[in-house]
Amino acid sequence: MKNIMFIAPPAAGKGTQAEWITEKYNIPHISTGDILRDIAKEDSEIGNYVAETMASGKLVKDEITYQLIEDRLSKDDCKNGFIIDGFPRNLEQAKEYDKILANLGYEVGNVILLNINEKTLEKRITGRRVCEDCRTIFNINDPAKAPQVDSVCDKCGGKLYQRQDDNLEAFQTRYAMYQEKTEPIIEHYRKQNVLHEVDANNTFDIVSKQVDEIISKN
Repeated sequence: MKNIMFIAPPAAGKGTQAEWITEKYNIPHISTGDILRDIAKEDSEIGNYVAETMASGKLVKDEITYQLIEDRLSKDDCKNGFIIDGFPRNLEQAKEYDKILANLGYEVGNVILLNINEKTLEKRITGRRVCEDCRTIFNINDPAKAPQVDSVCDKCGGKLYQRQDDNLEAFQTRYAMYQEKTEPIIEHYRKQNVLHEVDANNTFDIVSKQVDEIISKN
């Protein structure tokens, strides 16, 4: 069973890494961000709350996130492993996540920390575009990752859009929050001997190779 968790600041490449891992190992990619963005599109009390919270760069209430995670991990397609990113974001959530896994009979697995500098992140996040249909990620600030046709997905022809929270102001809020609240979970998993560090400033191929070596050994 291959359970994989990414710890990284916004735009560090979690989604891009998860895409190829999903295809190679045939395990689902569970992104709390994608789940919440889908809910944010709903015209409901929770949908409006999530939309406003994410647009401001703040985090959704824990009790909502916990239920979403547990419901998703209990599905049959997670029995052989899964990738989770965007969660946990702080030490309290990490401890709760450990409990959820234990209740489901799962182990934590591999926790992969993507280290990357702030300036690189700013460039990535302001140029990021996502396909509305297949979720493929592009970046107009990187020629190697830019779409061949402006605003059109190379993979399925769907429309590309910029996420509400993919702006510099929201990024700075999220990055400061990451430093304050998310980084303490690194020590939590280091103590469990499940933490692996990767330099995400490198090219996609180099980062992917390092990540694959970690996964294949465990």
